[in-house]
Amino acid sequence: MPRRAVARARSCRGYDPPERLRSNIYNRSMKARVYVSFKSTVLDPQGQTIRHALNGLGHKTVADVRQGKFFDIELAPDARREEAEREMNQIARDVLANPVIEEYRVEFLE
Repeated sequence: MPRRAVARARSCRGYDPPERLRSNIYNRSMKARVYVSFKSTVLDPQGQTIRHALNGLGHKTVADVRQGKFFDIELAPDARREEAEREMNQIARDVLANPVIEEYRVEFLE
């Protein structure tokens, strides 16, 4: 059977993928998103530069910009929620954020 015909057959309704593919497609694991940003008491020069640039472009309603970053972390499929929360908070505190000048927030995406 030509490649194009095989691809068309696979995209049709009713196609039942083999078990080895089904487990990869439908096995969704839990994900965590860790947001890290400067504490409000810490100067954010990049945020100030962005605010200044936006004001210069005519966006006069922008009063302040705080720059930050986030990390998407995929967890093992068998991870328990309570254990994952504890571990993600420890990782955020010890590895991803500098607790002296940064704050973090952990969210779980399911």
